This record gives sequence, C-alpha cells and structure tokens, in this order.
Amino acid sequence: MRDATDLLVLGAGIAGCSAALRAADLGASVVLVAKDELGGTNTSWAQGGIIGLAPPEEGDSPDLLASDIENAGAGLCRHEAVRLLAEEGPKLCRSFLWERLGVPFDLNGHATPDPTAEAAHSARRIYHAKDATGLAIQTALSEAVRQHPNIRVEERLCLVDLITSPHHCISPERIYEPIRVHGAFLFDPASGEVEGVLAKRTLLATGGLGYLYLHTTNPPGATGDGLAAAYRASARIVNCEYVQFHPTALYVPGKPRTLLTEALRGEGAWLVNRKGERFMEKYEPEHLELAPRDVVSRAIFQEMALSGEPNVFLDLAPVAAHLDLDSHFPTVMAACRAEGLDPARQPIPVVPAAHYFCGGVLVDLEGRTSLPGLYAAGEVACTGLHGANRLASTSLLEGLLWGFRGAEAAVRELGEASTPDPSELAPWRMPESPEPTDPLLIDQDWGLIRSTLWNYAGIVRTGARLERAKADLHYLNHRIERFYHEAGLSRELLELRSGIICARLILNAALQNPESRGCHYRVD
Repeated sequence: MRDATDLLVLGAGIAGCSAALRAADLGASVVLVAKDELGGTNTSWAQGGIIGLAPPEEGDSPDLLASDIENAGAGLCRHEAVRLLAEEGPKLCRSFLWERLGVPFDLNGHATPDPTAEAAHSARRIYHAKDATGLAIQTALSEAVRQHPNIRVEERLCLVDLITSPHHCISPERIYEPIRVHGAFLFDPASGEVEGVLAKRTLLATGGLGYLYLHTTNPPGATGDGLAAAYRASARIVNCEYVQFHPTALYVPGKPRTLLTEALRGEGAWLVNRKGERFMEKYEPEHLELAPRDVVSRAIFQEMALSGEPNVFLDLAPVAAHLDLDSHFPTVMAACRAEGLDPARQPIPVVPAAHYFCGGVLVDLEGRTSLPGLYAAGEVACTGLHGANRLASTSLLEGLLWGFRGAEAAVRELGEASTPDPSELAPWRMPESPEPTDPLLIDQDWGLIRSTLWNYAGIVRTGARLERAKADLHYLNHRIERFYHEAGLSRELLELRSGIICARLILNAALQNPESRGCHYRVD
C-alpha cells in the first residue's frame, strides 16, 4: 500500500484534470491516474464544442440555456443541477479554459470566442476550436496538470477496485461499520502487479461506456470501469437505461465509426436518403436536423428500416455554400477523405452510434456519491443534468463544473477524513496458478456483449428483446466472473469484467422502465 494522498483522481479527461487542478490550487496533494497516456481520453475525441457565453445580441441568458437543457432532457432533469450549470458553467468555461489555460477557441473580430450553433440550442453559444475542441481542451489541461507541483501523474494504470472498509479489512468485526472508500487498487499492465493507493478522498472521473455497443463513437477504452467499480462497492447508480445515440457517425463497412460533429447540422447540413430526399421533414418538420438527438436518431433508424438500406447520408452542400469546409471542419474532412469520400462533392454515408451515457453514479451538487469518501464527475457520474437525453455540448461543461465542485468539497472535508492503517487491510492476492488469458476468448465475449446490446438494447427496444438479452448475458457474466478469479490479470480482462457488469446494468434498468422517454424508446 502506498502512503495516503489527500485526493486520488481516477481518470484524466476534463472532469479528472479539472478536479486535480482545483484541488491542487487549494493546497491538497493529488494523485491523478490515467488509464492510457495523459491526454488519451474521451475528452480528446469531442469535436463540436462546449457551452460558453453567447454574444449580447443573441439575447441568451441562463434561463434560456436552462430551458433548452430541460427540453432535451424530456422531463427527467434535476432542476437544481440544470440551474447550477446554466448560471455557473459558461462563466467557468470562459474564465478557466480560455482566460487561464489559454484553450485556442476560434475567435471573432473582437478577439473573443466566436460561438456557433448546435441542435436544440436557442442561441449560438458553443465555443469551439475548429472541429477538434475536445483535443484543444485536453491538451491545455494535460499541460497544466503536468506542471502543477501538487499533482503526481500516474499513467497507463487500470482501475481494479475501490478500496473500501469493511470489504477490504482483515478484521471480521469491521463488517458492522458503514461502507467507506479509502482509495483504489490499480493494475500496471507493464509489470503485472497490483498496488493499493490510499487516499483521504477519491474522485471517479473514468468516463463512459460507449464501447459496449457495436456501433459507437467512443474509443475502445470506454468500457465503464469506474461505474462497475462503484457498483461493486455498493454506490447508488441511476438512469442506466438512458444511452444517447449520436445521429451521425461516418459509415464505412468494416471500419470503426467516426463521429461527424453536431456542428455540421448546426451550420445547415441536411440528412437525405439514397434518393436525395430530405426525410427529416416527415419526422420533425419544425426543427428538422436540429431536433434533439434521440428524435434524429430514431428518424434515421426508421428511414433505414423503411428503405432496407444500411445507412442514410449527410449532405454538406448547404454548409459549403457559406463556409469553407476545410478550414472549419478539418477533422471531418480528413476522416472522410481517408475513406475516399469528398464531402464537397457527395453526401456522406452515416448511421447513428452509441455516444453518451446519461446515467451513472448518483452525485449531489458537489459531486458526493452515496459512499463517504467517494466523489464522481463527468460521464461516470449522474448529476441529473441530462435527464433522459443530453443536450449537445453540455457534457464537457458538466465535467468541468462538477470536477471543480467535487474537488472543492473533497478538500473542504479533508479535516473529517481518515485513512486506515495499511496493516488493517488485506493485500491484493493473485491466483496461485493462474489460467492463461486467451485473447480469442476475450474478443469472442466482447463480440457477444456489443452485438447483444446493439440489437436488443439499442435505439428502439422491446420487452421481448430486452428479456432475450438479459438471458443471453446472464450466463456470460457467470463465465467472465469465474475467469476473472482464476486467470492472471490483464487490462483486457479487467475491461471485459467491467463491460459485462455495465451491460447488465443497462439491460436491467431498461427492462424495469416500460415508459418511452428521451433516448430510452420502447415500442411494446
């Protein structure tokens, strides 16, 4: 066991880095753990932008932003969280990201951020850095945490479990005590060793679980590690049925899906079928392509079902009529041209893909979970902000704001914290004669999980499909759990274990909720 730090931050995206920087600024000692190299996060993949402050002539206000979030959330938003983000979030985006860290947002003639529009927003309030906003933000955050003297960065370590009392205590008498979190066990794939890191406070910022779906805009590391660890520790978890599907991912058979930013439709791109018909006029004639994401995704799904085609198309000609595509959307243009597609000359094939998890570990307005000592921020957490469907570009801002607030609460409460003596905790034990980890078996199990969730718990769901998925994954879970206890540890095995736990959380929540709302859509 390592000596205790004040704050252990698990995850190094916008939520984790923001929490680490805020706590370190307040004088706390911080250990920041990255699953990959620092900067290799889902935040880096975000294209469109983050909510900032609209120009005065837009007539924007916290009330208008709050209304847009509530409308997208389909009646399930936590009003206090919405109000907090609407009032505090845009100011923090400007003061911390732009003014302090120098994130290179695109600027207007007055040398201030030049916001753009996105779907379901009532004003042009989205700060962006071309179409690679997340990468620009992550780069600035990574540089800042590396330079801070109070932050120790640990890279390429995998979360195994949260350290909790009484679960990890040697004395059986501790069983009567309430559960508390005291840090985490971390696995180093390079050495094959597991080490415990004790902390007075622990903050989960491990991101989402989009890789559980066959079609996803997420990187392979988005396997729900933090959510699964919180579940095993008995933290309260809510809203797992609400998985948002992004309407437009580049469709190239046999290739991973690449996100095509919401800003394309914000600037006027049309969705068309193979006949060239603008089909959103049938499904949402008022808002067309700028309807909330769940509405647009279902319209695409229905259009594909009617035509029997594997995809629809995104026509960028209306955008090219008033913007230079290469200068405004270089990431999108490069991704398309790498597949032999020219967006300036032809509509681009697209499909919906799993994008963002609206549920998670329940937290209060200061990032506290139901377990003392544990905080959460970002996609792994459920603040209630998104309700049943996330408004575009709120996720980065939520991670920033709750990263700050969670860090502030953790540091403020350090005086109440204590860590157990390492001698009171059981050391991590590996199997004495571990089975070899067969990569083929892990790939096979992942294929079953991802195809099952996509086919049975995807954009459109039925009770029969969900029951079938639950039965199929029940036995798979038993096999994976047994394998985990008998095999040698690897990153792949840890991710697979997290994946099956999170898949079952999604299925159970979807089965228990017969009401269609937001991105959970039942047709039975």
